[in-house]
Amino acid sequence: MSVTSRYRDAWEGFWRDAPEEPGGVIWDAEPAITAERHLVLFDPQLADPELPLVDLGCGNGTQTRFLADRFARVLGVDLSAAAVGLARRGDPARRAEFAQLDATDAKAVRALHDRLGDANVYVRGVIHQSEAADRSAVAEAVAALVGEHGRAFVVEPAAAAKQVLAGLVQSPAGPPPKLRPVFEHGLAPAEVADEAFAALFHAAGLAVLAVGEMPLALTEFGPDGNRIELPAHWLVVGADGAQRS
Repeated sequence: MSVTSRYRDAWEGFWRDAPEEPGGVIWDAEPAITAERHLVLFDPQLADPELPLVDLGCGNGTQTRFLADRFARVLGVDLSAAAVGLARRGDPARRAEFAQLDATDAKAVRALHDRLGDANVYVRGVIHQSEAADRSAVAEAVAALVGEHGRAFVVEPAAAAKQVLAGLVQSPAGPPPKLRPVFEHGLAPAEVADEAFAALFHAAGLAVLAVGEMPLALTEFGPDGNRIELPAHWLVVGADGAQRS
């Protein structure tokens, strides 16, 4: 199984046209209000913090570079070759590794696990941007990468985020400038039912070890000057035999 050519081409086009400056992409918020906050939740659940960490769906690598300062080995992977190129150019010190990976390609995912061994995994906003038919395969990729000893932190917009995005699109001024390229490239965010979020990982054979809610910060600001945030939920998952907190 692999993603459709339409979906792959959409992401290639998006990242090929994306600005290189920090914060130029709507979800490219600085790590201090994204990955750093997530690590506070993730760290207590790590069975082995010395395992490699995979940033699944790394995009231009902003969060990956932050994570590389906190884990011994960090690999950012993305479906888009253009995104991987951006990520590498943004990391001249080579703090992290970057590679192209289709998370729905089970053979490629197994090959990555064979190379790294069990890994901890960070996933931010990948499920809702995956085509509905691919979401189970993405969850299975997470399960394959964590193996027996790794853990994964997964954060996704909640169903209520749809209302926030609809309000942005329908505002008199039209969508905010950084949201427009998402729609122009055919990457309209898709709703994932809240009850289906954890179920995807249960079906992939993973135990849910911790859950919670925390908004996802965007790089756009509303007319009142406040940063736009999307309602979101997170979970930590591990092998089915993992000890629940």
